[in-house]
Amino acid sequence: MITKEVFRQYDIRGKVPEELDDLTVQGIAQAFACYASNRGRTTMIVGRDNRSSSSRFRDIVVEALLEAGLDVMDVGEVITPMFYYASHHLGFDAGMMITASHNPGRDNGFKLLLGSSTIYGEDIQALAEMVEQGEKSVGERRGQLRVVDITEDYVREIIGRVKLGNRHIKVVVDCGNGTAGFIAPRVLRELGCEVIELYCDSDPNFPNHHPDPVKAENCVDLVRVVQAEGADLGIGFDGDGDRIGVVDTDGNNIWGDILMILFWREILLQHPGADCIVEVKCSQALIDEIERLGGKPMIYKTGHSLIKAKMKEIGAVFTGEMSGHMFFADEYYGYDDAIYAAARLLRILSNTEKSLIELLADVPEYYSTPEMRVKSSDAEKFNLVEKVRSHFVNLYEVIDIDGARILFPGGWGLVRASNTGPELIVRCEGKTLDDLERIKAELFAFLKKLGLNLE
Repeated sequence: MITKEVFRQYDIRGKVPEELDDLTVQGIAQAFACYASNRGRTTMIVGRDNRSSSSRFRDIVVEALLEAGLDVMDVGEVITPMFYYASHHLGFDAGMMITASHNPGRDNGFKLLLGSSTIYGEDIQALAEMVEQGEKSVGERRGQLRVVDITEDYVREIIGRVKLGNRHIKVVVDCGNGTAGFIAPRVLRELGCEVIELYCDSDPNFPNHHPDPVKAENCVDLVRVVQAEGADLGIGFDGDGDRIGVVDTDGNNIWGDILMILFWREILLQHPGADCIVEVKCSQALIDEIERLGGKPMIYKTGHSLIKAKMKEIGAVFTGEMSGHMFFADEYYGYDDAIYAAARLLRILSNTEKSLIELLADVPEYYSTPEMRVKSSDAEKFNLVEKVRSHFVNLYEVIDIDGARILFPGGWGLVRASNTGPELIVRCEGKTLDDLERIKAELFAFLKKLGLNLE
C-alpha cells in the first residue's frame, strides 16, 4: 500500500522506510519506466545523493529499469544540477535523481526528468495512480547498464563559461555535509578563489546543521567562519546542490530575492526590456529594481518545476526563488544549479572593489516577516486561501496567481497553500516598520477568525 502523500507537487519525498520502503521504490521505478517508455524514451539517466538509503535505492531503481528494457546511464553520486547537466551532455532527456534535497537525513525521494524539466503537478499524480495500480512493462530485451563519470566534464563546463576578474576572492563554502561537498569547493578553487571549507565532508546524518542554507539558524557557523577568516562572503549549498544561500561580512543573510537584484543588474544590461518572472513571495524591492532597470516584472507561482516550465514558455533569460533556486538561461541551460549561481555571483564580486554590503547599499530596506508555516490540512488549505482572497479582494488589490498576495497600503501580505505539505505559507512586508505591523495586525486578525494558530 503506497502513501499518496509522498507524491508532492514537484517531486516524490518521504520517510524511509515508513513511507518509502524497497517495494514502494521498486513500484515507483517500474511505473516511471512504463511512463517514459510510453512517451518514446529508451534510455534513462540515474543519479543519487549521499543519503544512507540512496545507494540501495539506486540498485532497486536500476534493476527495475533494466527489466523494463530501458538502457541506463548511471552517473553515480552527484548533485542534482550534475544530473541535469548529464541530460544535456549525454543527450538523454529522461531519468531519475534519487534525492530528498534538504529534507532530514532519514528521508529520501525522487526528481523525475522527462523532456526539458522534471515532471510535476498532475503528471506526478498520474504516476502515483500508476504505482497504485502496479503498472509496469517488461522489455523485449533486458536493458544495458553503463556507468558514466561526468565530474570532469561538469567542472570544465562551469569554468569554461565563467571567468572571474582580477580581484582576489576569499570565500567560505558550507556544504552542510551534503552531496555538494565533493564538487563545490573544487569548482570555486578552479575558478581562482581562495576557498575555506566548512562541513564539506560527506555525512548523511548531517551532524552539524540541517543542509538548508536559506534558514538563518543553519548559517550561524558560516557567519562565524567568514568573520573569523576575514573572508569576502560565505556560500552555503543545500543537500543536493540546487539551492544557494549567501552571507555577507556583517553576518547578514542575502535572501534569494535580494540576491536576484545583483544578477538582474548584470543580465538586464545584456537583455534590455526582458520579461522578468518574480516569484510571488519576493520583496517589492526586487520588483522596483527590475522596473528601474527597464525589465518587465511578472509575478508568478512558487516552485522550481513550475518556474522552469514558465521560463521555457516565455523565453525568460533568468529568474530565481526566495528558497535559493537560481535559473540562468542567458549563458547557461536554464535549470537550477547552485554552483553555477555561486560562480556568477563571484564573477560580479571579482570585477569590483565593492563588498557585497556596498553593492546592495542602495536597495531599499523594506521590513518583512520570515516565511511562516501555519498548520492546516491538505484537504482544507486551498479552501482557507480562497476565504482569504474572497475577503480581501473587496478591500484591496489581490494578486491571485498563487494564493493571495494582498496589496495593502505600504506593503503586502501573502497567504498561499504549501505545495509540499499540509500547511499555509504566510509572509508580510512593509515599507516601514509601522506599515509592517499594521499589515500583520489586519491579516493575522482575519486568519485567527478562520481558526488558524499563528503562534
